[in-house]
Amino acid sequence: MKEFILRNFVRKNILDLKPYSCARDEFKGSEGIFLDANENPFGVLNRYPDPRQTELKQQLALLTGRNVSEIFVGNGSDEVIDLAIRIFCNPGKDRIMVFPPTYGMYKICAEINEIETVEIPLNRDMQLNMPEINTFLNDEHVKIIFICSPNNPTGNLIRHEDIETILNSFACPVFIDEAYIDFAGSESFVNMIDKYPNLIVSQTFSKSRALASARVGIAYSQPEIIACYNKIKPPYNVSSLNQEAAIEALNSSREFTERKNTILAEKKKMRTELSKMPCVKHIYKSDANFFLVEFDNANKTYSKLIDQKIITRNRSSVIDNCIRITVGTPEENETLLNALKIMKNEK
Repeated sequence: MKEFILRNFVRKNILDLKPYSCARDEFKGSEGIFLDANENPFGVLNRYPDPRQTELKQQLALLTGRNVSEIFVGNGSDEVIDLAIRIFCNPGKDRIMVFPPTYGMYKICAEINEIETVEIPLNRDMQLNMPEINTFLNDEHVKIIFICSPNNPTGNLIRHEDIETILNSFACPVFIDEAYIDFAGSESFVNMIDKYPNLIVSQTFSKSRALASARVGIAYSQPEIIACYNKIKPPYNVSSLNQEAAIEALNSSREFTERKNTILAEKKKMRTELSKMPCVKHIYKSDANFFLVEFDNANKTYSKLIDQKIITRNRSSVIDNCIRITVGTPEENETLLNALKIMKNEK
């Protein structure tokens, strides 16, 4: 394994940065007469949220067995991604590496920060093209490698051994996006933070925890990397309402398990029914809560579903003739399947 020296990858201006200290950083208590932050003294939502998300991080630490110092909480995974690029990549000089088709925000965040994106497409099995990746082993300007697993939009897990090869071969930070990991039945890379000092793992409350509206994302990594996150984040980046919603979700373990099991059961049923339809040419392997489905005419199918107010995601611009279909409630899934059957009979 290549040695990972954090200071060799963090931007110098970030290393030298003196972070902003907000009022709640200076006073650590929760009770008293608060006249320190220029808040309105009246109202229910008049006080700033906990800038350190202390209670939420404590709950996450109990859940994962990690230390609070290894956990960052962001305003959705997109903030976690954007801050990683700001920490490690010098504008106009450095690069990130991604493996399309994959989540589009890696490249968007890079472009916003004037960072080049090296794109190495997945192979025909929707896995990493390791020979091509290895050609960049000595590229000192590749500062972050983003791997989405399970991948979006394809839905499949990236081979564990390939990810470990990258972690061992590259000295730069490797960012594993595990937004859909709870649906995969696979071990999270969170458990490997001690082994790989260059590893950052992101997760989210948006998918399996049903809090997409709340915008709560997480990064797990070595304390030194998490300290960089805390150094540059906005002072009050996660609202009190969203912190409370996330804590409530973590305390609703029975509901979480029941909903996840329902989604997985529905997913199995949907795959069986979709595979019987002549208009369906291929269903990609999915370890997430959605399918990438190749149709004989995806644009026409998508439009007809829209006419019936059934909203899917047309990904034909990324993968030819493919639609991404999320697993909904049993009733929603039945409506979708019936609509596709009617289309088949109309031909």
